Amino acid sequence: MRHLLGISAYYHDSAAALVCDGEIAAAAQEERFSRRKNDERFPRHAIEFCLRHARLAPDQLAAVVFYDKPITKFARLSNPTWRSRRSA
Repeated sequence: MRHLLGISAYYHDSAAALVCDGEIAAAAQEERFSRRKNDERFPRHAIEFCLRHARLAPDQLAAVVFYDKPITKFARLSNPTWRSRRSA
């Protein structure tokens, strides 16, 4: 059986999803565990939930993938208006 863990983080609503042989086995948003609305931090608790739900250890994963849109991220980081609002 092939197990893939997908992670989305560092924007808003960080999350993890576990796919086993093409079927979603578990998924969770970090805010459900942290109780912090739109939690953008690394989804440690969501990952732990997914692995525990499927009764898997990290070494049983075939791959861990990270969602990122590099062009969108570059535009966001290079926008001075966004930077000034974020640092305030």
